[in-house]
Amino acid sequence: MLLREAFADCEVVYATTLSGLAERSGVDEATIIPDFNAQKPVKTLLSLWSIFQLVLRSRADAIVSTGAAPGFVALAVGRLMGKHTIWIDSIANSERLSMSGSMIRRIAHLRLTQWEHLARPEGPLYAGAVL
Repeated sequence: MLLREAFADCEVVYATTLSGLAERSGVDEATIIPDFNAQKPVKTLLSLWSIFQLVLRSRADAIVSTGAAPGFVALAVGRLMGKHTIWIDSIANSERLSMSGSMIRRIAHLRLTQWEHLARPEGPLYAGAVL
């Protein structure tokens, strides 16, 4: 939600795993995606299906994710559908890239970090921080 202003002139479809986050951030509509991790295989399938439907329905040109497993899946699904994919590693990972941020390198067209000392020539790149 901290990136909203960067996309003010774009048609945006928001998705989050946190119920109520969009409304608290002034976004009228957002799709709630079931959160999951490796220990929750059923939720993984539910989330994958929700993400697939959202990407298909939205007809997005690009998909931007700020992290975690659902964002990783969204970029993978988007890439398979020919969408441009952008990963912005979470501001919370200041010492090293997140696990998803490390794994996304073969999927995302563009990988960004919000910590200058984590940037590498091959990516992720540093273009500034959200906060």
